[in-house]
Amino acid sequence: MPHLKVRPFDTSRLKGRVAFRALPEGEKGPELVGVGEGEELFILEIKKSPESYLIRSDKISRPLDSNRIKKALAELRDKAGLEVLHSNIELSPNRPPVAAEYDKKIEEFYDGEFPFEKVVLEVGFGSGRHLLWQAKEHPDTLFVGIEIHTPSAQQVLRQIHLQQLKNIWVLNYDARLLLEMLPSNRLEAIYVHFPVPWDKKPHRRVISDAFVEEALRVLRPGGFLELRTDSENYYRYALEVFSCPVKAEFLVEKNRDLPVVSKYEARWRRMEKNIYTLTLYAREESSAKEMRFDFGFRGAVTAERVAALPREAQVEEEFFVHFGRRYRFAEGGGGIIECSFGSFDRPEHKYLFWSEGEAAHYFPGLPVRSAANQAAHQRIGEWLHG
Repeated sequence: MPHLKVRPFDTSRLKGRVAFRALPEGEKGPELVGVGEGEELFILEIKKSPESYLIRSDKISRPLDSNRIKKALAELRDKAGLEVLHSNIELSPNRPPVAAEYDKKIEEFYDGEFPFEKVVLEVGFGSGRHLLWQAKEHPDTLFVGIEIHTPSAQQVLRQIHLQQLKNIWVLNYDARLLLEMLPSNRLEAIYVHFPVPWDKKPHRRVISDAFVEEALRVLRPGGFLELRTDSENYYRYALEVFSCPVKAEFLVEKNRDLPVVSKYEARWRRMEKNIYTLTLYAREESSAKEMRFDFGFRGAVTAERVAALPREAQVEEEFFVHFGRRYRFAEGGGGIIECSFGSFDRPEHKYLFWSEGEAAHYFPGLPVRSAANQAAHQRIGEWLHG
């Protein structure tokens, strides 16, 4: 991750495109600095120790384009005259840029509109070999690749630029949340190739009863969900899950060849490991999903209400809310609160921005439109406004 390690300095010296500074409540936690402008705004953390300060991007608002982070750090370094002890922010002249226009944010899926008639989703694309091959073979289809591993997403965005592809969108997010937002009967296929087995933590598996239910809803009749795995445990688990839906049928294949394989699959084949393919076909058209969600805050916030927000996680039957670190703006009133909420197995992570006498808002964007998120949001609103 791009970062600067510098001598301790007066952070009020920071200049450039600094939108705000936020100081931690008490002595714990890093200082936050908002850099950039408008939709390009993201947050840097300054972690302090007596000998040095470490400046790097946070996890919640971090952009996929690492060059944006490097440029912001370089600007802060130069404007404030920081004494650098260590850094890795030099731009590589030989490294291809990411295809920024295909780096999508979750908010861009809110309306369920796509510029292609045919849309395919690949979950956890890894190195992107299969995703890139499919896009080249089917230029009339939009391939949405979703991947929570940031370096993998960055790598594919660079390949999109190098190969001049026009039909791939990359989303650095949780696929389980994305599925809840998509309109019914919209996808041609969903690929889930070699997901992490999570044998010791099966609740973290991407394939579940809820995932399959949402997948069958968003697939058109005749569309399919394809799982490939080398894990015997995952295969047996998925076999049971795929057997449950009554509005679907599935096919099981062993050691089926594909035109393109990842380096890991090639290694497993050399080791003579079995590769299982389970394909679940949607048979019927699904009813439209009600999408009435509102994540706005209508009332003005007061410091007293913010101070009264619960310090411990609040757990209810269908959702939870947990307020994390709290910050106050270095200039003016108000502040920022780290906030996790929504579903237990696929939580949302946001900042909650507030100013005295104004409405609060989420950053860096609105939550995913899910029932758990909506219920959690309503509870947050009750705490903020009574």
